[in-house]
Amino acid sequence: MKKTLGVAAAVAAIALSLSACGAPAPTSTEAKGEINYWLWDANQLPAYQQCADDFTKANPDIKVKVTQRGWDDYWTTLTNGFVAGTAPDVFTDHLAKYPEFASKKQLLALDDAVKNDKLDLDIYNKGLTDLWVTEDGKRYGLPKDWDTVAMFYNKKLVADAGYTEEQLQGLDWNPKDGGSYEKAIAHLTVDKNGVRGDEAGFDKNNVAVYGLGLENSGAGTGQTQWSFLSATMGWTHTDKNPWGKDFNYDDPKFQETIAWWTGLVDKGYMPKLETTVGASVTDNFGAGKAAINTNGSWMIGQYTSYKGVETGIAPTPKGPDGKRASMFNGLADSIWAGTKNPAASIKWVEYLASAKCQDVVASKAVVFPAITSSSELAAKAFEAKGVDVSAFTTHVKDETTFLLPIADKAAKVEGIMKPAMDAVLSGKKPVSSLSDANEQVNALFK
Repeated sequence: MKKTLGVAAAVAAIALSLSACGAPAPTSTEAKGEINYWLWDANQLPAYQQCADDFTKANPDIKVKVTQRGWDDYWTTLTNGFVAGTAPDVFTDHLAKYPEFASKKQLLALDDAVKNDKLDLDIYNKGLTDLWVTEDGKRYGLPKDWDTVAMFYNKKLVADAGYTEEQLQGLDWNPKDGGSYEKAIAHLTVDKNGVRGDEAGFDKNNVAVYGLGLENSGAGTGQTQWSFLSATMGWTHTDKNPWGKDFNYDDPKFQETIAWWTGLVDKGYMPKLETTVGASVTDNFGAGKAAINTNGSWMIGQYTSYKGVETGIAPTPKGPDGKRASMFNGLADSIWAGTKNPAASIKWVEYLASAKCQDVVASKAVVFPAITSSSELAAKAFEAKGVDVSAFTTHVKDETTFLLPIADKAAKVEGIMKPAMDAVLSGKKPVSSLSDANEQVNALFK
């Protein structure tokens, strides 16, 4: 936390959240007044502002104030707000975050609203609705969108390297020699003298274009960094998902994957971790400093917006088992248990989860909404903009997705795994040190 609050204020806030959570949810017919709604993605702000405007036109007694904050600032301000009693009424929630919020009684359960307002939960893409139900059977969110991971690539750099786009679509990977995936990354890497990574005389200490860009170490999740590789090894983050309590960072399959991935830095095919601090992995791609970036579908708009760069999208490489894999994540909108206007908040959340709003989001071609029909509209909107998004949707169609780990104590797990993964990627510690980190993580659940 960035500021320390007095004990009295903290106790009062906790008492408020407990009493609010324990109270039955009001009906949406009582809704009126102003509510605050927060989200973190600037690319989605226009769509949700339009949803808010449309909602107020249909419900003149309710006004929605939309606020967008950057990712890190968003969660810091939100958690501070829970304690200070200044959190937004409604906010975009994340699968990695909500279990801890729910366990601390910071969220309003939506079960009564779903029942009383007869909401149809079958309109959403398969599996999304159950993600927001905790172990005790309570629902804390209504689905808003979903995402998968793919490879964004610079078409010119790929062509200059003599690769066809069809070849990039069919790459394979294994942890022994990296397969055709590593061969492509190596050949796409170019040093400042014009020598490629797989050619004699390549200078790994003076690289002009990296074959693969790097955002960060991925901490304990590795959503867009390495999870799509480790999953093809049959590895899972936890013993079960959701609500696992035994993590598997000591598994040889995982450590073998990370050893290969970090080896790309040693070979000069991927940037060093220290060079990514304060840098934008997407802007580096836009500047032609990386040929391939692995990232999520929520970044389609960003990667296709750079002037002078024609961006292609390919699916993740096939693993040793011959299949691809992609982490599947779905966001939802949740209500703060301490809201002073629960009725209006419920009505707004229900609107956000409806086709009226999600069709608007779909029309902007930024993300894939949770409602099945709205997802199809989004795919058409992307197509109309000349963007082929099949690399993302294929995982859903082929059922090659796996869930982002949903577990309690996510913040503490992150606090252990981020420095542990950073140390390995920067070469300060061996991959085997992740076994020690795993012991610390599992100790949290004992």
